[in-house]
Amino acid sequence: MASSTLPLDRPLEREPAALAMRIGVVAAEAALAAFARNLDVDDLADGVDFQGAIGPAEWPLFSLVIDTLAEAAPGDERPLDERRADALNDLARICMAAKRRAA
Repeated sequence: MASSTLPLDRPLEREPAALAMRIGVVAAEAALAAFARNLDVDDLADGVDFQGAIGPAEWPLFSLVIDTLAEAAPGDERPLDERRADALNDLARICMAAKRRAA
């Protein structure tokens, strides 16, 4: 019978929290890539139909990342479009920070 305990000598980068963070960064990078391929930044001023602009295969991940970043905090009365614009900025910052850290 296999032991149900996890080895304690795993490298730090293999710990569950570190792996989850890496998955999050990969998801953020994929969402940013989908945005860059499908949307023109100049169109953002007029509002964007994200679901109409992002392909069906990329939509679930893009939507998950943007909706997570655009979630309204208690007392945040900004409209969804404004929160999504801020989410795109956050997404770009996440990806840039990940690239700097990898370099």
